[in-house]
Amino acid sequence: MIVRLTRFARRILVAVAYSVGGAVVTLVIVGVVYLEARPELDVWHLADLDEEFTETSGVDSFSDYLALEDRLFAQLHAQVYAKVPASRQRSINRYDGNSLSDPESWSPNWNRSFELTAATPKAGVLLLHGMSDSPYSLRALGEALNAAGATVVGMRLPGHGTAPSGLVEVTWQDMAAAVRLAMRHLATQVAERPLYIVGYSTGAALAVNYALATLDDGALPKVARMILLSPAIGVSSAAAFAVWQGRLGHLLGLEKLAWTSILPEYDPYKYGSFAVNAGDVVYRLTLHIQNRLDELGGRGKLAAFPPVLAFSSVIDATVSTPALVRNLFDRLPQGGHELVLFDINRMAEMEPIMTSDPSAAVQALLDNPLRPFALGVVTNENASSRQLVVRSAGPGDATLTETPLGLAWPPDLYSLAHVALPFAPDDPIYGGQALRTGRSVHLGQLALRGERGVLQIPAADMLRLRWNPFFPYVEARALAFTGLGGE
Repeated sequence: MIVRLTRFARRILVAVAYSVGGAVVTLVIVGVVYLEARPELDVWHLADLDEEFTETSGVDSFSDYLALEDRLFAQLHAQVYAKVPASRQRSINRYDGNSLSDPESWSPNWNRSFELTAATPKAGVLLLHGMSDSPYSLRALGEALNAAGATVVGMRLPGHGTAPSGLVEVTWQDMAAAVRLAMRHLATQVAERPLYIVGYSTGAALAVNYALATLDDGALPKVARMILLSPAIGVSSAAAFAVWQGRLGHLLGLEKLAWTSILPEYDPYKYGSFAVNAGDVVYRLTLHIQNRLDELGGRGKLAAFPPVLAFSSVIDATVSTPALVRNLFDRLPQGGHELVLFDINRMAEMEPIMTSDPSAAVQALLDNPLRPFALGVVTNENASSRQLVVRSAGPGDATLTETPLGLAWPPDLYSLAHVALPFAPDDPIYGGQALRTGRSVHLGQLALRGERGVLQIPAADMLRLRWNPFFPYVEARALAFTGLGGE
C-alpha cells in the first residue's frame, strides 16, 4: 500500500527537518564556542615530539627503545623546557626546571622507562602504567617485586612521560608494539624463569591484549600470570563520539578541540590536560579486546589464558567495574582467576547521599552460582567498625570465608578511587601520610579552600583520593600470586 502525503504534510515534514537540522547546527556552534573559550594552549600542548616510538619506528630491541627515548627527552628539553615563557615559569609547573613539580629534580626521572635487575632472577615482571600516567605509578610495586628477586622493567608507553601533546597522535597499536618489545627483552634477561605483567588502568588492557595475542602467536614470550589494577576493560560508549570533537577541530583549524580538558601541568608524573584521542585510544583498545575474546573463545583457546588477579574499587569514575566482570571475568573459563573488590566505607554512612549504592551488585556477584572466578570483597567487618575483613568465595561458591586484614578505613575516607590503587600511603608525591619536605610538590592531601570558580584545578581533582590505605594488602597479594612472597 502506497501512502501519498498531502502537500501540507510534506511541508510539515520539511519544516521539522529544517528545525532539527538547525537545532543540531546551533548546538554544534555553541559547543565549539564554549570549547574555544577555554584557556589558551601552551607549548606543551603543541610540541611535535617526532622522536617518539611508533609501531613503524623500526626499533626492535629494548636498548634501541631506550636510545630513542634519550633522543625524545632531548627533544622535550629543546621544544618544551627551553621554550616555556617567563610568564609560565612557576613553582608548580612541571616544565620549569626550578619548579617543585620538575620530575628531573629527582633521580631517576620516573617518567622514563626503567629496569631493576636481580643478580639471579626468579622471574621477570613488566609494569604497564595507565593513560596519561608514567612509569612512576607502578614504581612501589616494582621495587617490592625486585626486592623479592624479580628483574623488573617499568615501560614508558609511547606518548607518555613527556608532554601532553604526545597523546594527540598516539595509537593503541604503538603501545602494543612497545609491550611486545619489552616482553621479548625480559624473556632474554630471565631465561626460562616465569614472566608476569602488572598492568594499571590502560596498562591492564594492554596486558590482556598481549596475553590474548600469545594464544595465537607462539613466537611471543608467554605470560605466566597477570596482576591488574583498576583495569580499563570497559569504558563509556560516549568515548566513541568524543573523537568527532577532535576531527571537527582539525577540519576547522581549531586546535583546542583536540582536547577534552586543558589544565595546568602541576603533577610531575601525570598529565593535567587530556587529549580527545587518548580516550578514543582506550575505547578502540577495549573494542579490540572484545573482538579477540569472541574470536579466541569461539575456537576454544581461552582455557590457556594466564591466571589473573585483579583489584578494583566498587566505585570507579574512570572505568566500569561491572564491565570488567561482564567483558573479561565472566568470559574466561575457570583457570585460577580472582577479582578483589574494595567496597565503600560502610561506617561512613554515605548511602543516603550517594547517587547509587553498589552493595546489591556486589552481593549478586557473591551469590552467583555460575561465577567462573574467585571473588574477594574488602569491606568493614560490620557497620559500626572501620576495621576491614576480606569476604571471599571460590568460583561459583556462595559460602563466604571471612579473613581479618589488620587494616582500617581512615576516618575521613568513604571510598577508594581509580587513581589510588597503585600508591602507598607514604608515597612521597601522592601519599596521604608522606613526610612533607620543601623540595617537592605534595598532591596526596591537596585541598585548597576558598571561593569557587577561582582555581583552574577542578575541586573534584583535589578531593579525589590519590593513595591507597590498603596498599600493603595489594603488595602482599601480588608477591604471593607471583610466588615471590608469602600471603
